[in-house]
Amino acid sequence: MMTKSNYIVTHAVRVEVQSNYIAQQSIEAEQQFVFSYTITISNQSNETVQLIDRYWLITDANGESNTVSGEGVIGQQPHIKPNESFTYTSGCVLKSPLGNMQGHYQMQQSDGELIQVDIPLFRLAKPNILN
Repeated sequence: MMTKSNYIVTHAVRVEVQSNYIAQQSIEAEQQFVFSYTITISNQSNETVQLIDRYWLITDANGESNTVSGEGVIGQQPHIKPNESFTYTSGCVLKSPLGNMQGHYQMQQSDGELIQVDIPLFRLAKPNILN
């Protein structure tokens, strides 16, 4: 079950996220809850941007937080032309059936300027965990 999408626009770059609980890969007895998330990055600016790296803050319902950072996404550093989009799917494992993620991308504009593009806070939730 996909959650409703959540988005934010920073520097004329729109980042939209949808998350999904993956019951088939989760092992509740071992506190292993698997989620996927699909992100669409839409360039609404007048110049090409390249996604250089990412930063994530992942928090579960137990209050445990992890940060993840590194080059690109899913092994790519895509160039996104004006009025074009790039979509990818990735995932994470939590120790609780509820949590959230937020973060940002560092992107480089065609003029060489580096910009920080926010990723909106979004929920990771097993279906029916919240009323």
